[in-house]
Amino acid sequence: MQSYQSIVSFSLTLCGNVAVTNFSCQGQAHREVMITVAEMKKRLPSDKRSRSKASTVEALHYALNCVKQVQANSEYYKLLMRNGQDERGDATICTLEELERVVSEHTLKNTDSFVVVFSLSSGRVMYASEQTPSILCCKRKFLESAKFVELLFHQDVNVFYSHTAQPHLPPWSNSHTAGVLFDCAQVKSFFCRIRGGKDREGEMRYNPFRITPYLLRVQGTGSSGEEEEPCCLALRLFTTSAHSSPRIPMDKRIFTTTHSPGCVFLEVDDRAVPLLGYLPQDLIGTSLLTCIHPEDRPLMLSMHRKVLKYAGQPPFEHSPVRLRCQNGDYITLDTSWSSFINPWSRKVAFIIGRHKVRTSPLNEDVFAARSKDDVPITYEEIKDLQGKIYKLFLQVII
Repeated sequence: MQSYQSIVSFSLTLCGNVAVTNFSCQGQAHREVMITVAEMKKRLPSDKRSRSKASTVEALHYALNCVKQVQANSEYYKLLMRNGQDERGDATICTLEELERVVSEHTLKNTDSFVVVFSLSSGRVMYASEQTPSILCCKRKFLESAKFVELLFHQDVNVFYSHTAQPHLPPWSNSHTAGVLFDCAQVKSFFCRIRGGKDREGEMRYNPFRITPYLLRVQGTGSSGEEEEPCCLALRLFTTSAHSSPRIPMDKRIFTTTHSPGCVFLEVDDRAVPLLGYLPQDLIGTSLLTCIHPEDRPLMLSMHRKVLKYAGQPPFEHSPVRLRCQNGDYITLDTSWSSFINPWSRKVAFIIGRHKVRTSPLNEDVFAARSKDDVPITYEEIKDLQGKIYKLFLQVII
């Protein structure tokens, strides 16, 4: 009887411990889910929120859309690769040893850059220059098992895919010297943010890089050592603020933009990146008015009236305006404006702005994280002003 009681007591104790363990595991899983949801809420753009504070549903919906976008871009990219493989016969064939010899010559002289070669078929990293792990704050073992797209900021993935599709890539030549090979002026480059370790709050930090891609075929990738694989060789050059050391001279702090009659950015000059902290893809498709200081927005209506008055004529100068940088601070710009008239409709098709920095932002690091106390944008006011400007350009230019 005593033995039976002991067995029952032990069984109850064991069941209790299992229940406590299960409850503890469930509690830990719940905490991890809540931390993840809170992280998603922080990253939800202000224009995706129905009110000042993001809801869980909005955060989850935005995260789902991001996943769908990455998957769709990946499928589209693979389709481009299949279509482009048979068309490109100009790709240089080389071994990883030959690549390393040329790359090492460049990276020794340029410590703020690194080179990565990744497969255009699988996306897998096949080669990374010696300083890559230290610049990206990760282990080489992690790079060797990763797809390069996994290192990118999610909003830059589609830009990366569009610029590294085989039909668009310039061929790499192994006769190039390091200086010519990585001359950004000869090859169309683009900007992406790449992970670079965690900040003080434990959040992943993404740094901006100018990327210059080339097409080549790497030999010796298969088990036989004779197979060739289409690859992309890409130089990554770290981008720093133009307002901090080393500074860009004041007379060269110039950039251009184009926007639609509805004040939507159509193009942003690459020179704007170190001056504003935004990458071109951050601004294209968004309203110019959201970047203008609230007190200067009325100037935009008078400026566009003048654009209409002098449509198709040489640029004219207008009042200086304050433009918000990525870090939330403002720079003052001297601006000049002109427009292009659609020859068929005889209406203004787009407006061209040439901007020169007059004063730098208080925080010279334009790539720094924006303050949490940043004043929210009043979208209703912007929509009203945007509508008034758009109506101006419904007129036919005689």
